[in-house]
Amino acid sequence: MALDHVIAMRHGETEWNLALRMQGHRDIPLSEVGLAQAKAAAASVGALEPDVIVSSDLQRAHATAQAIGRATGLSVRTDRRLRETSLGEWEGLSRDEVQARWPGEWERWRHSDARIAPPGGESRVEVAARAQRVVDDLDAGSYRTALLVTHGGLIVGLTGRLLGLPDDLWGHLVGVSNCHWVVLHRVVGRWRLHTYNGGLAGIVPPVDEEIADD
Repeated sequence: MALDHVIAMRHGETEWNLALRMQGHRDIPLSEVGLAQAKAAAASVGALEPDVIVSSDLQRAHATAQAIGRATGLSVRTDRRLRETSLGEWEGLSRDEVQARWPGEWERWRHSDARIAPPGGESRVEVAARAQRVVDDLDAGSYRTALLVTHGGLIVGLTGRLLGLPDDLWGHLVGVSNCHWVVLHRVVGRWRLHTYNGGLAGIVPPVDEEIADD
């Protein structure tokens, strides 16, 4: 095991985030605000001294990662296993539209049952498992600090999985804000949470945690 630190950073803001529209695998670009967020966060994330950057292949995450890469001089690798949850029939819909068409299902999926999935989509357990495989691959190499630039839903699941939390408790973790991050350190062979939802504004809960389900 080589890794001592994992930093999981959420991408910058998109127009769909503002509209509470569910993105999933839809390849939505960063807004101008999102690009500015990525540039502003780059120095702080770079100060955590990652020695590898791996990004989701979706452009909102990849553009965010490139901003960090330019600040650190590191190249950016892409891995589709870091994509956000596939939301199936919910993709492109607003949260209100999902709640109207599938009463109670959004709340169950987000807050109480990591094993259920949107119609035609993935569960949080499935998403966390594929993200864990990225961490395992990096762990088999020589990297000590890995920066994963990815998506809010994936970060929640991966954090719960690495910490060994029962999956029925993952929904107790608040969503991660745009261009905020989670930092885990490994101590005596186990992952420990150092920072949750940290960013330029400090460690704060998002104004509307549902925006993080992208």
